[in-house]
Amino acid sequence: MKLLFIVNPISGGVNKEPFLKEAKALCENYGIDYDIFKTTGVNDKEQALKILHKSKPDKVISVGGDGTTLFTSILLLGTNYPMGIIPLGSANGMATELFVNPSPIEAFKDIIISDIVEGLDILLINNEHYTLHVGDVGINASIVDSYEKDKNRGMATYAKYFLEELKNMKPFTVTVKTDEDTITTKVFMSAICNSRKYGTGVPLNVVGNPMDGKFEIVLNEEINLSSLLKAGLSSFDDKYYDNQSSRVLMTSKAELIYDEPRLLQLDGEVIGKFKTLKVELLEGAVNLITTGRNEYIKKASHK
Repeated sequence: MKLLFIVNPISGGVNKEPFLKEAKALCENYGIDYDIFKTTGVNDKEQALKILHKSKPDKVISVGGDGTTLFTSILLLGTNYPMGIIPLGSANGMATELFVNPSPIEAFKDIIISDIVEGLDILLINNEHYTLHVGDVGINASIVDSYEKDKNRGMATYAKYFLEELKNMKPFTVTVKTDEDTITTKVFMSAICNSRKYGTGVPLNVVGNPMDGKFEIVLNEEINLSSLLKAGLSSFDDKYYDNQSSRVLMTSKAELIYDEPRLLQLDGEVIGKFKTLKVELLEGAVNLITTGRNEYIKKASHK
């Protein structure tokens, strides 16, 4: 067996070296060959592709957080290489959604042992940007943008921008066109969901399944401020979803048209302002190494 580790050394401020040391020891003990590529932020995709084509691994392993998982997924599009996930980021939201073992070394053992490979959907936005997880326009995107521009980090900084947005937020108009329907409404946030929850654990919908060939457009037409404050600043649980007034559209293709160019964030990264978002689902485009714990496998088989 040959493995290729795609490692983001700085994701989530988590030191990857203790895991890599233990993983290398396991590989050497069991005669598993491996290569390691570490991202630097400079020509990462080009350099990683060179390593991938040279290495020709049996399995590719994403070591980091949601951003690393997305980077590795994009890297492998159009190939047959299967990908496994080691959760070593800050929130590890997508890994949690996909029932990856929270222990990095145990997740690694699962990847080595498992022969279960299933298709994972990925979303393409405006023929250029990808998301595996959740993107949105509205209050959350504005908070993420302000937070990312601040040199300070932590909950206090997040809370500052969270409260500013609560005071200033106003609904805006969006038209959503799908093959099934066309809706025009006013929202505080419109979300594009390939799964159910943000990385923090806040649920946006209860029907999302990143392996079913569909995605969800969630339209938050009203916001319960006390519930939102609880979700943003303390505990994250399904009560957040239950207390929100949301409309959920399930589809495989959609176009969102806003009253003016508005800020989009995807998987925690601010992308820019757009008046129109064209969303296309690439069904099963990523070959995911998973286990029998993955509840989505059973759901997808009955779609």
